[in-house]
Amino acid sequence: MKFNIEVAGKKHCIYAEEICKEMEESAKVRGTGIAKRTSEYVEKKMCEGKAVIALDEQQHFAGFSYIESWSHDHFVANSGLIVNPQYRKSGLARQIKKKIFELSRKKFPNANIFSITTSLAVMKLNSEIGYKPVTFSELTDDEVFWKGCEACVNYDILQRNNRRMCLCTGMLYDPAKEEKFNFIKKFNVLERFRRVTTVKQNGKK
Repeated sequence: MKFNIEVAGKKHCIYAEEICKEMEESAKVRGTGIAKRTSEYVEKKMCEGKAVIALDEQQHFAGFSYIESWSHDHFVANSGLIVNPQYRKSGLARQIKKKIFELSRKKFPNANIFSITTSLAVMKLNSEIGYKPVTFSELTDDEVFWKGCEACVNYDILQRNNRRMCLCTGMLYDPAKEEKFNFIKKFNVLERFRRVTTVKQNGKK
């Protein structure tokens, strides 16, 4: 099955209600309430160009995810990742996750991108992209973000631990650290190449 995965726009608002219903159903299956959003909210994200949508060959809704920003755009979260049940285990979630991550990096190149999740599958996807597990203290302190956790059935656990920990795992992509890591990695490759070249040249003498 081929999917068309693109940045959502105004023309995709016709799918907003269906997306919200699927988010709610998925949240019930997982036993949480965080994913519930209104169709107006989803439409707003689409019109702002802060969402990614996947459609199948018949232009039916297949998957979705959107971007939220916090702490004056210093932190960004890829939220609401959802896949139509008939297309799960097809690799579509991975494609959407990578697409929304690329969009986040384009729109907010200097922002830390974070995720809190109880899903092992999401953790694996995050790790593939470059996220690292972190404590909640390294995430945004924006009260609006944490207020969104109130709908979760595990909210009392978060409260009891003074927002230091919960059943979710916090994960973070820090662009500054990633750029430094890539620079060091590139330097080490070049250094090994230089040493090998030097050894070969000396061997010819």
